[in-house]
Amino acid sequence: MFTGIVEELGEVLALTELPDEALRITIRGPLVVSDSGLGDSISVNGICLTAVEITPDAFSADVMRETLRMSTIGTIAVGDSVNLERPVTLATRLGGHMVQGHVDGIGTVTAREHSQNWDVVTIDAPESLLKYVVHKGSITVDGVSLTVSAITPDSFSVSLIPATLAKTTLGKREVGEQVNLEVDVFAKYVEKLVQR
Repeated sequence: MFTGIVEELGEVLALTELPDEALRITIRGPLVVSDSGLGDSISVNGICLTAVEITPDAFSADVMRETLRMSTIGTIAVGDSVNLERPVTLATRLGGHMVQGHVDGIGTVTAREHSQNWDVVTIDAPESLLKYVVHKGSITVDGVSLTVSAITPDSFSVSLIPATLAKTTLGKREVGEQVNLEVDVFAKYVEKLVQR
């Protein structure tokens, strides 16, 4: 479980194809590996991955076919920046919202309005996900916990403050780029209960 508060911008160091359409990714992230061990979870652009190798400043994780299909991780390249976060502990402040690291789908940046102190980013999302998105509700975009500032039938918007622009990959996402989306898990639980 994560909070969606990015701790560090990591750098993709290596991508190695594995059998059965899998991928091993190696990422530099000295902060997140400083107290991580083999088998620990690390959120990479909102995807919960398991560390299978750790060095003093980097870790490697294996990405299976389903994760490659449901997320943007298969499109990253060596040298790219990625949002990194360690899982919460019982002593962690919950500054964002409850994030599982289970990407629900992919959205596309369709507009970006720049301002001196903030950016408004509009993201098209599948209808199957938009039904869970509410105005002023929480959503995770590339692992970043954000508040929905507007919603239309086929998109939603988020407002990014200077800290988010500077400390996450969202500061450089341009129109046409794809992002990982995770909707608020509580909405999915409510839907399931109501259906019963």
